[in-house]
Amino acid sequence: MATHSFQAPKGTRDFYPGDLAVRRHIENAWRSASIDCGFDEIEGPTFEHLELFTAKSGEAIVNELFSFRRAGGENDYALRPEFTPTLARMVAARAGSLPVPVKWFAIPNMFRAERPQRGRLREFVQWNIDICGVEGAATDIDVISCAILALERLGLTPKDVQVRLSHRVAIARMLGALGVSAEKSADAMTLLDRRDKLKPEEFAQRAEALGLNADGVARFDTAARATQPLAETLTALAAKIGVSTDEFTALDELRAAADAAGILEWCSVDIGIVRGLAYYTGTVFEFHEVSGAERAVAGGGRYDGLVELFGGPKMPACGFGMGDVVLANVLRDRKLLPDDGATLLPRPDVFVISAGGDLAEAQLPRLVSALRRAGLHVRTSSKATRNVGKLLGDAGKNRARSAVILGAELAEGNVVLKNLDGGSQQVVALAGIADAVSALARA
Repeated sequence: MATHSFQAPKGTRDFYPGDLAVRRHIENAWRSASIDCGFDEIEGPTFEHLELFTAKSGEAIVNELFSFRRAGGENDYALRPEFTPTLARMVAARAGSLPVPVKWFAIPNMFRAERPQRGRLREFVQWNIDICGVEGAATDIDVISCAILALERLGLTPKDVQVRLSHRVAIARMLGALGVSAEKSADAMTLLDRRDKLKPEEFAQRAEALGLNADGVARFDTAARATQPLAETLTALAAKIGVSTDEFTALDELRAAADAAGILEWCSVDIGIVRGLAYYTGTVFEFHEVSGAERAVAGGGRYDGLVELFGGPKMPACGFGMGDVVLANVLRDRKLLPDDGATLLPRPDVFVISAGGDLAEAQLPRLVSALRRAGLHVRTSSKATRNVGKLLGDAGKNRARSAVILGAELAEGNVVLKNLDGGSQQVVALAGIADAVSALARA
């Protein structure tokens, strides 16, 4: 019979125990930050009706999706490329009965049918945080603060990652002051979003197509690349672009809210951040590794019209998505993840060893079961050897905290308990071994 060697599909990952332990480490930081910030966890289907995504992003998104039609069926579906449409649909369905604000988080798998490259895969895990039902800069900063809390718990600081933020209303007012007509505003925002992907001459040509004169093109180019710490006054930034500070009122409100939340050092103003998705209506932001070597760690903003678009009431909303792929790259670069992910696996409380003999062989499975029923993480060996030294070596490889050795002491109702971290050992009554192991595990 012919055999065939199979590999995982391109752009996906196999998670062996150590690999999954690293992912769970990241997810634990996400989940703990979410809960501590008052968010409740939700989940939705892995696939949705295709029109849920096209209604929000247009038909062009179809080329980025894994879409399909069930054999003999009439409906088109797509594996979810993001979670926001699912969340908006869920809120819309029960908007009348949900407490306000709605504060939800999710850590689902996502799928994108695009060319795999560094920081971007066809299947990935993404943390989503959303608040629905509350307006204002303080809510936007609440969302951003939750993301920062998770990054801090993973060991990152403002010297590693910066939140680059802007505001679509402020950008629109600035564009008007630069001479961009209302009809061309959406095109101008699209061009701002693509600033880092275009050569300078092409960027200038597209700016001219917005109807700007030479001076306007120069000021638009300056605006597209204008950044500064959020803590600094916006007067100099406005003067550099050639507009009034009145255009940046919304950014001043964000600065005040960030100051009150104690996260100013994490935040920078970046006029070129607009986010490519058209449903954003206010604050927009991205988390970037400071050297610029990686893609955005996270991105999000305010999307006040999406719940209404999906059949719900008019409801303000703000949220973000943070993928595990780029974040893991940043953490590895900063030596904040172990070289061997297996060190993140749960440590066994005890490794049970038989030193040989009928009594020990009979007692071992019964003791393993009893210790597990006592709430302990228990492992043992399937090897035929009764060489205690070798079995203790296996216990060490499993990173067990202690070992219980069933030997000659069993005849007196006792066993040997060895502390594998400290090296000491003692004879303990078999009847009290669960308590003794628990005490060592807590030490």
